[in-house]
Amino acid sequence: MKLIERSQAAQLVAELKAQHRKIVFTNGCFDILHAGHVRYLNAARQLGDCLILGLNSDSSVRSLKGSQRPINVEQDRAEVVAGLAAVDYVIIFAELTAEQLISEIQPDIYAKGGDYSPDNLPEAAIVREHGGQIVFIPLVAGKSSSNIIAKINQDK
Repeated sequence: MKLIERSQAAQLVAELKAQHRKIVFTNGCFDILHAGHVRYLNAARQLGDCLILGLNSDSSVRSLKGSQRPINVEQDRAEVVAGLAAVDYVIIFAELTAEQLISEIQPDIYAKGGDYSPDNLPEAAIVREHGGQIVFIPLVAGKSSSNIIAKINQDK
């Protein structure tokens, strides 16, 4: 099963690292899956041997994106991203940032979208503290859940 409980994450990563597998971690809301997400996740997976995706819970998406989000509930979003070949494991987390989850699993690489930089990435310090590397993946222009929602609302 690709969806794992958070309590199992550290043990899973320890087992994978014992097999000398390079662990890549990324996180986000992944509310309405689109081509930008797929390209991003494929690029992240290419950075290592295993891609773990931290998925924001419904409550954290609401806090980050507003009361009208998420469009899709966390279990549905988890099932959709888990269905992608690039994603090896999905962990749902409730915090606003992935700092605590990163601290727990200590990935080799933290992949994040090109709309972030080391200066505005809350997780940067914790990744470096554990000896990890941060890789920024360029965004696909015009592809976002927010753009899709805006288009739907415009077409009403």
